[in-house]
Amino acid sequence: MRTIKKKILKQGVQRLYKALGMSIMVFCLIGLESCEETFLDVVPDNVVTIDQAFKLRNEAEKYLFTCYSYLPQNGDAIYNIGFLAGNETWIAPNDAALNSYAFDIARSLQRTSNPYMDAWEGRFQAAGPGDLYPLYDGIRHCNVFIENMEDRSNVPDISEAERLRWIAEGKFLKAYYHYYLMRMYGAIPIIRNVIPVDAPENEIQVSRDPIDESVDYLANLLDEASVHLPPQIVDTQNELGRVTRQAALGIKGELLLMAASPLFNGNTDMAGYTNNDGTPLFNTTYDPTKWQRAATAIKNAIDVAEANGHKIYYKNDFTFDISETSKTKVQIRQALCEPFNEEVIWSNTKSTTYWLQRICMMPLSNVVPAREARMIFSPTIGSASKFYTKNGVPIDEDKTLDFSDITKLREAGPDDALNIFQGYRTSILNFDREPRFYADLGFDGAVFYKQDSYADETKFHIESKFQDYAGSFDAFDFNISGYFIKKVVNWEYNFNSDGGGSYKIYAWPELRLADMYLQYAEALNEVSGPTAEVLEYVDAIRARAGLEGVAASWQNYSTSPSKYTTKEGMREIIHRERTIELAYEGKNYWDVRRWKKAVREFNNPIKGWNVFGTTESSYYQVLTLHQQRFVSPRDYFWPINENTLIQNPNLVQSPGW
Repeated sequence: MRTIKKKILKQGVQRLYKALGMSIMVFCLIGLESCEETFLDVVPDNVVTIDQAFKLRNEAEKYLFTCYSYLPQNGDAIYNIGFLAGNETWIAPNDAALNSYAFDIARSLQRTSNPYMDAWEGRFQAAGPGDLYPLYDGIRHCNVFIENMEDRSNVPDISEAERLRWIAEGKFLKAYYHYYLMRMYGAIPIIRNVIPVDAPENEIQVSRDPIDESVDYLANLLDEASVHLPPQIVDTQNELGRVTRQAALGIKGELLLMAASPLFNGNTDMAGYTNNDGTPLFNTTYDPTKWQRAATAIKNAIDVAEANGHKIYYKNDFTFDISETSKTKVQIRQALCEPFNEEVIWSNTKSTTYWLQRICMMPLSNVVPAREARMIFSPTIGSASKFYTKNGVPIDEDKTLDFSDITKLREAGPDDALNIFQGYRTSILNFDREPRFYADLGFDGAVFYKQDSYADETKFHIESKFQDYAGSFDAFDFNISGYFIKKVVNWEYNFNSDGGGSYKIYAWPELRLADMYLQYAEALNEVSGPTAEVLEYVDAIRARAGLEGVAASWQNYSTSPSKYTTKEGMREIIHRERTIELAYEGKNYWDVRRWKKAVREFNNPIKGWNVFGTTESSYYQVLTLHQQRFVSPRDYFWPINENTLIQNPNLVQSPGW
């Protein structure tokens, strides 16, 4: 049956959306607002009919930007699911400062009636401001755009090269939205074409598609897109944030890595999980070739990215004469925060970071008001413990250091002064740690070097006992664990004369080259074990972090010196390396799930310091903030809303729900 290419019939679309279980929205370009902080100007005009939308290039471009407008806002403290749904970061449970439904998931409050962070229907903080951006709505927009642009009788005033590029962008977004949903829900319906609004019921009431078939379809779609996407954004004034060839190939690699991982590859917990007609949705037989497919795709993406100027970020333009220690900490943070730096493969200009920085930043003096540095996001002691020692190995493996009793205190001496304020007493957990620990985390006594420190590398430090300037005395905005996130705060953050803050906003990096390096190392290790090439890609990340390579670190300092020589040992090292390098970017939550480690990681107590303590002895007490509960296999995938299942009887509920 021919797909709709003319007027959208409101009644038919409402019928279609009901069948998919989505909130009813009139299918037109009405009410989608642009944001002044984004680089893509999304849908400034009302367009009532599809034939009007594709008459001329100008209107078609607006429709393309509508497709982009559904990108999840991962640079936002509310909409990035991974910020608060796991165990890296915690907030006060009273919801007074931040009402986060992802945090409700972390506290085991997910539900089948009106699920939290419901990207399927676009509700409960899963779909951007106002819940206006459900991803199946975005997928339909992409399909309409692709099919109309492929009709050469439409948009006569566009060149063929530009037409092909726009179609490729639509295909990328369509694939990405499906992948995003699959990561949450497992098997999902793949909407390959525009479903006519007058289609028979059996076409509208779609079923979930098997995982392997879905992955193949999306990977092919991303391949098709990559052919016609530009390798670089040339018009940086108007096109920053639009996807490139390496972004498409990078997301393909990420998709295939997910498909090769234990949650999706040979997961026997999914035995018996079928559609109503008996079609199995998961292949429960482990397939090792999926790792090779992922490794090949990721390496191809890396090669294309590097051929087009992408590389691991090193900051070389310091104005001030400062130590290598401070330079290393700055470049670790700026790999994330420096807008459009050479490491960033794809930035989401629809999602910028002013609010996120403000929520994470802590006061560094008595004149900074809490409203400017709200310090709500609180890394847990468990998260802080994941970082390596200064010798580049886990704290429980370092044979030269003892972290067995973290309530012991130590005074910072001259050798510690660039990381911990000299003369300050703090937990031994905060001493002798790797540069990423000091770059990413703040704590009681931590030095915070930033641009307005100038050459004075110890100008600012944190004091966070209850009555201190970074203490948790505010009724609403306070830190709950005693650790703070420096990582997401651009180093150009400055104090104003009135004590306020000036944040340098950056678009959220969805994909960094460092992430791809570790993806490749992970996949290649599963294929061939810890080869020299696997070590090479992991060591490239460690080098920027100021650490020796894996082999040297484990041989010289670990109680398990041969750990890196086995596939299983190297797997553990790579998993830990990803946890550290990508900390507080919302990535760890999805990694822990695809590794099928969540049943262990998310069933532990969440711990922090006693932030209401006023003295060293009262502050440095380990408190249990919450006992997490993760039920396997149920909590590995989102439930579908009960009403959705009623509206579409061909859909089956996720296992365990």
